[in-house]
Amino acid sequence: MSSVGRDRFVIHGMTCGGCVASVKAKVEAIVASAEVTLDPPEVTVPAGVTSLEELQAALQNTRYRLQRDLSEMESRFSVCDWFQTYRPLLLIVSFILGSSLLVQLPSGEISSSETMRYFMAGFFLVFSFFKLLDVRSFADAYASYDLLAGRTRLWGLIYPFIELALGIAYLVNIFPFVVNSVTLIVMTFSAIGVLRAVLSKQIIRCACLGTVFQLPMSTVTIIEDTGMAVMAALALFMI
Repeated sequence: MSSVGRDRFVIHGMTCGGCVASVKAKVEAIVASAEVTLDPPEVTVPAGVTSLEELQAALQNTRYRLQRDLSEMESRFSVCDWFQTYRPLLLIVSFILGSSLLVQLPSGEISSSETMRYFMAGFFLVFSFFKLLDVRSFADAYASYDLLAGRTRLWGLIYPFIELALGIAYLVNIFPFVVNSVTLIVMTFSAIGVLRAVLSKQIIRCACLGTVFQLPMSTVTIIEDTGMAVMAALALFMI
């Protein structure tokens, strides 16, 4: 059915046909002509007949979460819009990079390898913090694009703790070969899921900062994951 005259909402947490049927039954209790699809994972309803809050209320006590479709917003993006949308992520990365440089000042020497290690420690510690604020919601959002999390929710539930462990390991500088190897594997695998989502034009939320911020999936996420994988590879080369 055409989406003209209809409101679209992205839904997180659906993984199978049973999920679609469950969501459809609950949404149709308030909107008779609602449509629910798994690919893409969305709910469409006649324009103006209900709100995001009302639809989410219909799904209360479930693991499904809704957000407005981001495609129209992305089509209107200007440079200012881009910076405003990714402002939280840009600030966090800037703070981590700045701290990675400042912490080396007392030694009187700034090393590229140490800068990478401190940056990766800060990255994993900060990003895991935001995910740990609501692990279950993160797991639902992550399942919408990560290859492994989409198959088993357990991966999404333990992923923030893996990032936390990596952050601590980088900070105290233990087992560098093992830690960098794990980082290279995890971030490369994560980047594959992100790349797949971006290339398929899925309009979904990036879960890199958990569900605290409404960040759309884009090439920024690809750069984020591949950048960490590249740094891990470089660190392995320098060991």
